Amino acid sequence: MPSLLARQLVVVTGKGGVGKTTIAAAIGLLAAERDLTAIIVEVGDQSRLPALFGLPAHQPGVETQLAQRLSSISIDPDRALLEWLQALGGRVSGRVLASSGTFQYFAAAAPGAKELVTMVKIWELTQATRWQRRARGYDLVVVDAPASGHALGLLRSPHTFGAIARVGPVAGQAEKVRALLEDPARSAYLAVALATEMAVTEALELQDDLHEQLGQSLDAVIVNGLLPQRFSGAELARIEAVDERPVAAAARAGGGAAAPGAGNDDEAALTHAAVRAARSVHDRARLQRNQIARLRRRGFTVIGVPFAWGAQLDLPAVHVIAAHLGRQL
Repeated sequence: MPSLLARQLVVVTGKGGVGKTTIAAAIGLLAAERDLTAIIVEVGDQSRLPALFGLPAHQPGVETQLAQRLSSISIDPDRALLEWLQALGGRVSGRVLASSGTFQYFAAAAPGAKELVTMVKIWELTQATRWQRRARGYDLVVVDAPASGHALGLLRSPHTFGAIARVGPVAGQAEKVRALLEDPARSAYLAVALATEMAVTEALELQDDLHEQLGQSLDAVIVNGLLPQRFSGAELARIEAVDERPVAAAARAGGGAAAPGAGNDDEAALTHAAVRAARSVHDRARLQRNQIARLRRRGFTVIGVPFAWGAQLDLPAVHVIAAHLGRQL
């Protein structure tokens, strides 16, 4: 099986709020750093990447250059529909059909129509020959997909719509998209998760649904926001023993009563807080490792991404994540 960056399409999904956009941006940066021309696709009325790269917001449906060899696009289904219709029937007939009230009703009512238009546009971005002759091709298309359930509906749309339009150019296009999505040599699927029970469970369910609906498997699960495991169990026991020393010393000196003095109280409080913090970090890191173990027992390739310490996630931090992924992909 080819490596991740050797595919035409990489779909990034997972539970909402786990950092899918960050990981998609990091993969795009990594591809560009390895001399591939890449584009990151945002769907679902999202357009967050230009701001991350210090650029003003751009019109939906317009390919925007973020950096050398790296672009982004926020798909506008209406614009994508017009482009598709023009590719199928020419500029005039495309505009007429797109403005037809009957067609608009059909496109709104048919199951999976809007999702299919989005997937057709994603497919078009993977092609060397584009609908618009001046448009450039891309070596890699990275999709910042919606949360797992909606992403599966998006990926399933060629099959759903193909069951309605069994013949003709629409059916033929749906089949081309389906073939891309179901070809492991051309398409890869990544789940992003936090190391929590709920997020990992959703990743496991995504694997099952992906296999059932597309015959595909997750290439990897990227576990975001991992805390370092700073102490062993024995080291933590020694740290916690420090918290007991002032109490024991006071008991020996005063028959069980603490010696007076604000300084001693402040020092004891500070020691207690530090020990509690150490215990909290240790327990949280241990719970995260337990969730990673759940994934590995299912045979997943697991890639951990360290927690990014800072007030907010900025472009330098995404570059750090890209370098980290590059060492493991």
